[in-house]
Amino acid sequence: MAAVRTSSEVAFNRIAIAAVLIATLIFLAPIYWIASTAFKPKELAVSVPPTVLFEPEVTPFIRLFTKRVQMQKPVDPQVYEAAPWWEKRIYDGGERVLKVGKDVQLSQYPDRFMNSLIVAVISTVLAVGMGTFTAYGFSRFKIAGEADLLFFILSTRMLPPVVVAIPMFLMYRVVGLNDSHIGLIILYVAFNLSFSVWLMKGFMDEIPKEYEEAALVDGYTRMQAFFKIVLPEAATGIAATAVFCFITAWNEYAFALIMTNRRAQTAPPFIPSQIGSGLPDWTTIAAGTFLFLLPVAIFTFLLRNHLLRGVTFGAIRK
Repeated sequence: MAAVRTSSEVAFNRIAIAAVLIATLIFLAPIYWIASTAFKPKELAVSVPPTVLFEPEVTPFIRLFTKRVQMQKPVDPQVYEAAPWWEKRIYDGGERVLKVGKDVQLSQYPDRFMNSLIVAVISTVLAVGMGTFTAYGFSRFKIAGEADLLFFILSTRMLPPVVVAIPMFLMYRVVGLNDSHIGLIILYVAFNLSFSVWLMKGFMDEIPKEYEEAALVDGYTRMQAFFKIVLPEAATGIAATAVFCFITAWNEYAFALIMTNRRAQTAPPFIPSQIGSGLPDWTTIAAGTFLFLLPVAIFTFLLRNHLLRGVTFGAIRK
C-alpha cells in the first residue's frame, strides 16, 4: 500500500510549489517588462504609473534598424502620403530616415549583432574543445602538481574582468589586436577556459575508465577510444558547458566596451547607446535587448534536456 501523506507533508509541498511559482514570477518579470517595452509607443515607456495594457506596435524595431535624424520642419504632406507604412511611423515621431539616393541607411545594430554571434560561437567552440581535452588529461593521467595546476587555472576567474581590462587594453594596443574579432575571441576563450576545464573534469571523472580499457584491448588507439567512447559519453557535459560558456561570451560587457570601438564592437555596449531626440529611447533599447535575448534563449531551449541532466550529473552516487 502506498504510504499516506501526512498533513504536514501536504502543507510543505504546497509551500514549496508556491515558493517556486513566486521565484519564477520574480525572475520572469524583467524579461516580460523588456519584451513589453519593445512593443510600446515611446510616450508609454516612461509613463507613471507604468502602462500594462496597450496596443503593440513595431515602431521601436523600425527605429532600431534605421538611421534617423530629427526633422527641422514638418514633412511635406505629399511626401508623407507617398511613403511606405513603416517610414510614416518614423515621420509620426518627428524624425526622418536617412537615405542614400533611394536606399535606406541601416543602423549599426545588424553588424553589432553579427559580431556578437561570431565572437560568442567561435569562443565557445574553442573554450569547450580545449577544456574537454584538458579535462580528459587531468582525469585520466597522473600529472605532477595536478592540484596546483587546477588551482592556477581556476585563479583566472577570481578577478572580475574590469580589473584586467586596462592592462589587456594596453597589451592589445601594442600588438594591434584592439577592435578586432580575434582579440575578443582570445579574451573570451581565456576567460571561459577555466570554467570549461573544471566543469568537464567532473564529467570525465564520472565516465568509467573500464570503457576505454576495453576499447584499448580491442585494438583502438587512445585517440580512437577518446573520440568513439569518451566523447559520446560526455555529450551531456559538453552541451551543459557550451550553454554556460555561450551565455558568458554573449552577455560580456566590460571587455567589449573597452577593447572595441567600431569594427568588432558587439551588441551589449552598442544597445545602450541608442539615443532618441536628446533623451534615451527606451523603446528602441528594449527592442534591441529583446532581439539580443532570442539567440541565447533558443540555444538554451534546444539543449534544455542536456542542460538539466548536465547540472545534476554525478549528484547521486552509489
